[in-house]
Amino acid sequence: MNRKLNRAWRSRYLLIMIAIPLAHIIIFSYVPMYGAQIAFRNYRIIDGIWGSPWVGFAHFRAFFNSVFFFRLFRNTLVISGLQLAMTFPAAILMALMVNELRNKRLKKGVQTVVYMPYFISVVVVAGIIRGVLAPNSGIINVIAEMITGRTIFFFNEPALFPWILAFSDVWQSTGFNSIIYLAAISSIDPGLYEATVMDGASRLKQIRHITLPALVPTIVILFILQIGGLFTIGFQRILLLYNPTIYSTADIIQTFVFRRGIGQQDFSYAAAIDIFNNTLNLIMLLVFNKLMRRFAETSLW
Repeated sequence: MNRKLNRAWRSRYLLIMIAIPLAHIIIFSYVPMYGAQIAFRNYRIIDGIWGSPWVGFAHFRAFFNSVFFFRLFRNTLVISGLQLAMTFPAAILMALMVNELRNKRLKKGVQTVVYMPYFISVVVVAGIIRGVLAPNSGIINVIAEMITGRTIFFFNEPALFPWILAFSDVWQSTGFNSIIYLAAISSIDPGLYEATVMDGASRLKQIRHITLPALVPTIVILFILQIGGLFTIGFQRILLLYNPTIYSTADIIQTFVFRRGIGQQDFSYAAAIDIFNNTLNLIMLLVFNKLMRRFAETSLW
């Protein structure tokens, strides 16, 4: 016992460093799970959690049988899938392009420029998007009017909204997401590149036969993590951009939860939908982790 206490005392600073994030996770991630039971109750603030009657899976059944279920599920899957299909390879491509820059000043300048959008507030980003796509003064419509003689009301076109979100996400997050890939590239043995140069390999062949294979474990891990959050989209941007005329393609599970829970004060119904949403994420994470372990021999666990 004394030996263990002595070891703990010698490592006290490391234990303190671990204790702080651990306490944060417990307080803000696990303790609130106590309130998740309102999804199985007819919760009223005045009655409290324990005073509210237990209804079991009634709210889940109501959501599955509602007219909104299919639309919300489809929109969430389409928007998140489109964003994943565009942003995930864009980050890899960005890392490869930045890594190929030989001028250090140019490389740092490019990195600063492509990282910067990630740190812009979502509210500001939504304002920029609205300004660029404005029907009368937006630069896109100014060019469109010069070419075609007409303007496009982007935020009244349901089919265009998922693409607007996807392109804005590529612009904002690609640079920052490429950081991990650049770190993985920097760990590759330079001797491998030197050997291929002696064999007469071009830069494209070096990327194909050295860089990309070395990135595969990182790509697989990040892909699994993103798949695990497939149904959890950053809905703040959608809330700031959508309107009732494009709900048919813009309304997703999280925006519906926000309107139902905060707007209509139906906390139990909203909590049930959110639990369903997180369950989908968990299933996707488990399934793709198993698939990647089997076919790519790399997984989270």
